[in-house]
Amino acid sequence: MNINLTQNINFKLFKQISEVAHQKNQSVYIVGGYVRDLWMGREVPTDIDFVTEGSGMDLAKSVAKAINPKLKVSVFKNYGTAMFRHDNLDLEFVGARKESYSEDSRKPDVESGTLEDDQKRRDFTINALAISLNKENFGELLDPFEGISDISNRIIRTPLEPSQTYSDDPLRMMRAIRFSSTLNFKIEKQSLEAIKREAARIKIVSMERIMVEFNKIMLSERPSVGLKLLADTGLLDYFMPELTALKGIEEVEGQTHKDNFWHTLEVVDNISKNTDKLWLRWAALLHDIGKAPTKKFVERIGWTFHGHEFLGSKMVKSLFLRLKLPMGADMKYVQKLVKLSSRPIALIDDGTSDSALRRLLFDSGEDLEDLFTLCKADITTKNSHKQEKFKKNFEYVAVKIKEVEEKDQVRNFQPPITGEEIMTLFNLKPGREIGILKEKVKEAILEGEIGNDKSEARNFVIAQGKQLGLQPVE
Repeated sequence: MNINLTQNINFKLFKQISEVAHQKNQSVYIVGGYVRDLWMGREVPTDIDFVTEGSGMDLAKSVAKAINPKLKVSVFKNYGTAMFRHDNLDLEFVGARKESYSEDSRKPDVESGTLEDDQKRRDFTINALAISLNKENFGELLDPFEGISDISNRIIRTPLEPSQTYSDDPLRMMRAIRFSSTLNFKIEKQSLEAIKREAARIKIVSMERIMVEFNKIMLSERPSVGLKLLADTGLLDYFMPELTALKGIEEVEGQTHKDNFWHTLEVVDNISKNTDKLWLRWAALLHDIGKAPTKKFVERIGWTFHGHEFLGSKMVKSLFLRLKLPMGADMKYVQKLVKLSSRPIALIDDGTSDSALRRLLFDSGEDLEDLFTLCKADITTKNSHKQEKFKKNFEYVAVKIKEVEEKDQVRNFQPPITGEEIMTLFNLKPGREIGILKEKVKEAILEGEIGNDKSEARNFVIAQGKQLGLQPVE
């Protein structure tokens, strides 16, 4: 089977690589994801992998020199690979190899091999495809494991026995689920059963590598596909038990609560229709994370989850730390949205005070719109009348908030009087009184006692200062 590469955007590059390999008497093939996506008609990646039956490092250097002698080639001797960047492409060359694994590591022992050996070591049949760039069969598709058939049937299958494939490199279990989620393919039955059997092996994989795959699942069109597979195979229990703890429904005195795990998956799918922001999707994933530890049955009331948003926001930090996720602004953003996730619902009332709206504006700041996106995604009722009612209520609150924002300008506001100005006003050195007075100004503005105005704030501070025994400088 041949692929016509003459219309390919990288045809000139491929011909150049073919010429260099021919001069060196080396074979060369395009392999992996580029071939898969090219065949599927998807947007091809900007990183292209090449395999040669010989030295990948030597071939990379020769190709780079032929393209531009000034190109810098990065060589990784331990892996027998070399790569360089050209025309916004990352080109990696590796010698065909065989691999063998030890039980406690996903780093293989490597020895030279043939193209067929190299294809056998690939994770899935759809990634074991190769296109020849050799002069005698340029453009020929080499498919020893029927990967094209699996693409047609939308199946994820391993080239070799699946238990061995997953045990050798347990990250492949995450990759199988990631491809299932991003490509909307089914994992072949034997392969799925092998993942369940080998799930515990995921413990030898670094959390950073697990999260790379997990975040790709989170960014897929319907993340619930991958999240459900992670739960069903038992993998999720090994790195995010806080999420699987939400599973199940309890009944006491005939009263039940919803299954918060499946509700969470629905919320993540809902929000994914409206945003590609990874960390907003994470906020949806974790918005109910505090419900398992706060769940309680109260006589004559039923099931309660008091304080789950506050506890959940605290859990975010320890969870991000363990998962080796960013601990800076991204983590704080998720924390904030989890903590505020129920606040807008409490404001859906004709009697809501302007001060409550001002506080939501102040606390959410520039993330108010994202908070509303989360709250709307949280509406999972199947009752169309209730859905419409909830959405109209949110629109009503949005209008009220806009009115308050235009009037009081409190979103992201800084108190109109600074600590330095307070010190000058009372001839004070830095101390606790300054913090007390700044907090009083903030509260007075949020409560509507004074406007967000410098003159009003100054007069208010003078009055409050006198109550603390302070006298303004004349």
